[in-house]
Amino acid sequence: MNWTVRNLGAHQHHCLANFLACRTFPITAHMTDNTPASAGSMLDGAGHAAPTGLAEEYDLLPKLIPNLDRHLIFPLLEFVNQGIPEGEDTSEVTKAKYELLKQTNMTDYVAQLWQELNDSDQPPGDAAKKREEVLQRLSLFAEETSQIDELLSDDSVVSNLRSDKVANLKFLETNHGVTIEMIDMLYDYGRFQYSCGSYAAAAQLLDQFRILSTDNDKATSATWGKLAADILCTSWEMVMEEVNKVKDSIDTKLFNNPLAQLQHRTWLIHWSLFPFFNHEPARDQITELFFSPAFINSIQTNCPWILRYLAAAVITNRSRTRNTGQYQKQLKDLVRVVRQEGYEYHDPVTDFIKALYIDFDFEEAQKKLSEAEEVLRGDFFLNGSADAFVEAARHLISESYCKIHQRIDIGDLSKRLGLEMEEGEKWIVNLIRDTRMDGKLDYKEGTVLMNHPANSVYQQVSPLCWEREKD
Repeated sequence: MNWTVRNLGAHQHHCLANFLACRTFPITAHMTDNTPASAGSMLDGAGHAAPTGLAEEYDLLPKLIPNLDRHLIFPLLEFVNQGIPEGEDTSEVTKAKYELLKQTNMTDYVAQLWQELNDSDQPPGDAAKKREEVLQRLSLFAEETSQIDELLSDDSVVSNLRSDKVANLKFLETNHGVTIEMIDMLYDYGRFQYSCGSYAAAAQLLDQFRILSTDNDKATSATWGKLAADILCTSWEMVMEEVNKVKDSIDTKLFNNPLAQLQHRTWLIHWSLFPFFNHEPARDQITELFFSPAFINSIQTNCPWILRYLAAAVITNRSRTRNTGQYQKQLKDLVRVVRQEGYEYHDPVTDFIKALYIDFDFEEAQKKLSEAEEVLRGDFFLNGSADAFVEAARHLISESYCKIHQRIDIGDLSKRLGLEMEEGEKWIVNLIRDTRMDGKLDYKEGTVLMNHPANSVYQQVSPLCWEREKD
């Protein structure tokens, strides 16, 4: 489906409506007056500049949307909306939000969107009826799950539960009259709360259901639902626990169905982007997950555009990791995959990797770095990492440049890094100090003399040159 939110026409809106109506995610499903999770809550206050030509040209929204639950899409639309200059028409984004959420139970918010689209002071005629129906169902669900909710809040009952779900069900049935239907009601109530935008309540209900249910399919669905709810609550530590549970479920429960494994891993890869760039401790864990054989194969087979995010993570990890051996391995793996998938997918971020580590073209690398910064600032997930990416990328350019030159003109290197002469001089001094390179700065000549060890030129060019031997 090839559409961009900033340029949705009638046909694209119709496609979006049909697309959303037939979603079959593991779980898709807000008290009625709830407002969906905003981009701001996800981005921890990171700003969003108006989109540029490059940001629009390399917009991944059409690629991401088919792999996200509708509630997870909403913050991305909000991000687009924030980037539209003040005074410009935002009706296309509003219409996209309306099409996205009209099938949910967020009746008040959906009615508000309808009013904006139709320039009306009054909600649509059926809004009050829908709202009342949702409130009635919420009340009914609360009543029908009250007994099991009380039991799960009783320490004396919980202390008798074991890891054996069948035994737990027998205990609850014999001693407290709990039935399978009552447990299934927790699942239905959790889905309904999710559709109402009550994500914290949904997460709790789905977790309770998962603990008690012997229905493996529904338990798997509940795990996906809890993952989505935790993401929307920005409960990142719990999100990472659920990511691991979903991964394990894919590995064990779908091992006889490779195609289903591929699809579910593709979904998990996209959902993992939320903690990937919002929760610092998740960065290493998810980078490692993406590089694992099953997941890198899924990326190359089903979603090569994820290489943008993997490349950004690896580059920015340069200043974070203390394990240089692990970092070099990740860099090598990244270069290998970028090279293999260049015919299938590329953008300024992956082109930067290609220019620096495959073509060894420093001028092209600087050009692509400038373009990559533009693209990153227009990307929902990478907007907050743009500065760190540029900083780390400049270090990588400098390190590579210094390895293959004995006499370095400070003005020339500063230009390649997009820095003024004075700023470039400070940059190089800090680089030599931080990386412990053997270099001497000649202020009078405006040069740096590098004292390279007696390695071959082939070894000096890049630690990644073994890729050329392998190809």
